[in-house]
Amino acid sequence: MITAAEALVQGLSRAGVDVIFGIPGGVLIPIYDKLLDACQSGALRNILVRHEQGAAHMADGYARASGRVGVCVATSGPGATNLVTGIATAYMDSVPIVALTGQVRTSVIGTDAFQEADIFGITMPVVKHSYLVKRGQDLPQILCDAFYIASSGRPGPVLIDIPADVSVAPFEPVVPEGPDTPGYRPTVRGNYRTIRRAAEVIAEAQRPLLYVGGGAVSSGAADEVRKLAELTNIPVFTTLLGKGVFPETHRLSLGMAGMHGTAYANYAIQESDLLIAIGARFDDRVTGDLKKFAPMARAIHIDVDPAEIGKNVSVTVPIVGDCKTVLAEMIPMVKPREADHWNARCDDLKAQYPLRYKQSADTIMPQQAIEELHRLTSGEAIVVTGVGQHQMWSAQHYLCSRPRQFLSSGGLGTMGYALPAALGAQVACPDQLVVAIDGDGSFQMTLQELATGVAERLPVKVMILNNGYLGMVRQWQDLFYSKRYSGVDLAGSVDFVKLAEAYGAVGLRATRPDELVPTLERAMAVTDRPCVIDVVVDREANVMPMIPSGRSVDDMRFE
Repeated sequence: MITAAEALVQGLSRAGVDVIFGIPGGVLIPIYDKLLDACQSGALRNILVRHEQGAAHMADGYARASGRVGVCVATSGPGATNLVTGIATAYMDSVPIVALTGQVRTSVIGTDAFQEADIFGITMPVVKHSYLVKRGQDLPQILCDAFYIASSGRPGPVLIDIPADVSVAPFEPVVPEGPDTPGYRPTVRGNYRTIRRAAEVIAEAQRPLLYVGGGAVSSGAADEVRKLAELTNIPVFTTLLGKGVFPETHRLSLGMAGMHGTAYANYAIQESDLLIAIGARFDDRVTGDLKKFAPMARAIHIDVDPAEIGKNVSVTVPIVGDCKTVLAEMIPMVKPREADHWNARCDDLKAQYPLRYKQSADTIMPQQAIEELHRLTSGEAIVVTGVGQHQMWSAQHYLCSRPRQFLSSGGLGTMGYALPAALGAQVACPDQLVVAIDGDGSFQMTLQELATGVAERLPVKVMILNNGYLGMVRQWQDLFYSKRYSGVDLAGSVDFVKLAEAYGAVGLRATRPDELVPTLERAMAVTDRPCVIDVVVDREANVMPMIPSGRSVDDMRFE
């Protein structure tokens, strides 16, 4: 006989889990008691976070950096509700996490008991699946199914809610033989005839583009994307979440497209006659005004989630299936294509509309800080961003060469994501350099996780682009509201160097261009704890180019 708490630990082991991120509470004490045994034996690592939102983001960063399922734990009531932002972040970006929550005793569920919250119902719109465990004997199978659901098909978060009395009730365990999900059968292989038709449409196109999103990262399709691009000489642009799946220094790369993407990618889209979307969902940050997006282009859309195909744009060739599997079958069918007038045209656009920013002898420009970081790290760091101007500058100027190198909250746009997600990525990849690029506004939403980083001796570098504003909102107020700055001024709100030191981390600051490189070099030498680099940048630098929300490339602004 075992209890559900013991079954949970055993199930995590069978799923290959090596670390969990969380905070205990009253209803979780039986579970944490059994976790202690697993941690003392070396079978599991328990990382105590300082806020449950941080736990969810750490699990998310762990999953994005490693490709494995991340696990977070929270107690009932406010502990569980504090996970919601992180769960929603993972859901929007198709990140595989399993969220374990404690719940009040089954006998008092629905009575407004102390620290009771219907987390099953609250998270229903932002999970791939969820469970309320009513019998301990069901938990081994639920865990097996949860990890399978989270990681297969279109990945996403799964929630398991475990009442306190269920966790301690004894039962005779039965080890699951495998997932038991009769209503869940993701389509992996695409339809052969449709794939063959896609190859024919590619051969007919004169101005094709590969449009690559986060789904290509999730499926591990980087090699196939590159083979297809090089075989056909088709230029490639990515979404924010697709960064790195195709090397951004490659001759065929057009970088990131969309609202703050490269002008040359956006102009190429408008001239193209075929978009080959691979694991992308035609979201509004890329398309802008759908009526004016890629007006001459047909579309081939490859996605494992059938709900995405045809949702926003009409598709000529829809292919439901795993990106890697579909591309592997498609590539032998595709005719090789030599570089031609279309490649020359895209090269001309790149030469005509490069990313530009003003230089200053006295003030550090945010773009300059990211370019110097890229140079010092040889473009090899895992970069994790918060949300705001710094996120877009990072996407523009930190060129990535491999998948799972650039982690950012795309769909939900969650401020505060950078630090905890970077800590999770560092746990997943202990031998790699992890740099969080954050804004002074975004950083202050989850900065307490510095304590977690210090306690776990995680050498994450946190580069704060400190402009004293909620910068992206200020930029919109600048451009569209006659500089009527309202609710955005953060100037002088905190000394980040002293803050870092108070937590036991290293704090550094650069205020002038000649201080930037030496300060970054000092930060890179820190290997036993987090290092916060306060980079004081131009206060009113704007992210350009910019396509205003809901508008088209015709309305793109360069200043």
